[in-house]
Amino acid sequence: MLGLLTASTLPDLVREAAAAHADAPAYVEGDRTTTYAELHRLVESASMAYVTRGVCCGDKVVLWGPNSTDWAVAALAVSYAGGVLVPVNSRYVGAEVADVVERTGAAMVVVHDGFLGRDQVGELAAAGVTAEVVTLASIAHATPQPWQHGGARPDDVADILFTSGTTGRSKGAMSAHRQTVGVARTWAELGGVRSEDRYLVLNPFFHSFGYKIGIVVGLLTGCALYPAATFDVTATMELVDRERITVLPGAPTIYQSLLAAPDRASYDLSSLRLAVTGAAVVPQVLIERMRDAAPEGLGVDQVVTAFGMTEAVVVTMCRDGDPAETVAGTCGRAVPGMEVRIEAGTGELLVRGEHVMLGYLDDPEATAAAVDADGWLHTGDVGTLDEQGNLRITDRLKDMYISGGFNVYPAEVEQALLRLDGVDDVAVVGVPDERMGEVGRAYVVGAAPADEVVAFARERLAGFKVPRQVVHVDTLPRNLSGKVLKNELRDGG
Repeated sequence: MLGLLTASTLPDLVREAAAAHADAPAYVEGDRTTTYAELHRLVESASMAYVTRGVCCGDKVVLWGPNSTDWAVAALAVSYAGGVLVPVNSRYVGAEVADVVERTGAAMVVVHDGFLGRDQVGELAAAGVTAEVVTLASIAHATPQPWQHGGARPDDVADILFTSGTTGRSKGAMSAHRQTVGVARTWAELGGVRSEDRYLVLNPFFHSFGYKIGIVVGLLTGCALYPAATFDVTATMELVDRERITVLPGAPTIYQSLLAAPDRASYDLSSLRLAVTGAAVVPQVLIERMRDAAPEGLGVDQVVTAFGMTEAVVVTMCRDGDPAETVAGTCGRAVPGMEVRIEAGTGELLVRGEHVMLGYLDDPEATAAAVDADGWLHTGDVGTLDEQGNLRITDRLKDMYISGGFNVYPAEVEQALLRLDGVDDVAVVGVPDERMGEVGRAYVVGAAPADEVVAFARERLAGFKVPRQVVHVDTLPRNLSGKVLKNELRDGG
């Protein structure tokens, strides 16, 4: 087991990983295993495929596709050629990708054509994309040729990741190489990722949790990454059992699906030792069940919660050895290089430090609105800090509603309802009410009857917090990062 590598740019990190972990598996995807030395050669060949097509020196390259070894090669090769990576959601339609291409002035779009049976190249053409469009296979499996380095410095922009856009038009958050590598190093150190780990990456590569906390963590540690193009609960359990997966970070929905799987006892998941989850709010009961021994729980040795966002990938994180109540009830303390505070009056979480984005692409007004003159990023999350500095997120500012003159934070209500048998998932939103101004409506996944949901809430919450309406749904609308799209619930009535 080697310590974490020290490079501060992605190209240097690829080379350092190849030297330190040459014959170790970097990626395992079905029957294909790619060592770190092979990864280096593939990245060099792919980077020259970019260079020969005119990509260099700060040019943006949009990458559109699901998790795969080829995706990682194509992404790392962008930096190797001196370009800027712009990953986009694998489920986007052509018009959405075209919008990102136009806004970034991208020189090229690399696409996994045919994913989910779609014609992505045709969709881009129909959307009027004029930038060069090439297939992922043509880049990731390019013919080796004499290589020339495009150059990258620690302060150069490495990537532009677009926000989820759940409350409006998405914005492109820019990060420097030192930030992309640095935040991954911090996460790997605090999580204790080791070179011998086998890391199943369910988080999408287009998202910081899959790209920076997946691909870049792999390079820093020399562990083996297992990329998954889509999440299927049975396939995931089979892979964990067969490959003895040790590291499985993810959104809360991943673990909820595993815990709810009717055939979970048929698979040996005991190899799992590290699970890291995060969201604006993580149900405490979920953390407890993840730590519980099988068959009631998943029996994960180390369960850690963290808080981050596209604009600051990792802000707080629990540490190994934290008591169960800290892990279950908080998002941990500020990571090295970051500060957090709660704004008086609003209760909004503000963060500042090394991992806060450089700014939003071509949007100085949005940047100034998000990051104040003192460098504090206004997160839009409401939270509290305990005496040890552990952060507890109570809700999103935008999700709070006022019922009868009292502020109601839906996350508190959701946390309570998730302890009721028959409530597998729940989201609470405020809806108009003539008398109260707004009242709560609970969207429930599960068999618990509406009257039981309301009665359960009345036993545990003040009257103004109790949902007045209960709607049963098959699933909650979520983006691929696991966030509930509450605007869809509100708009859907």
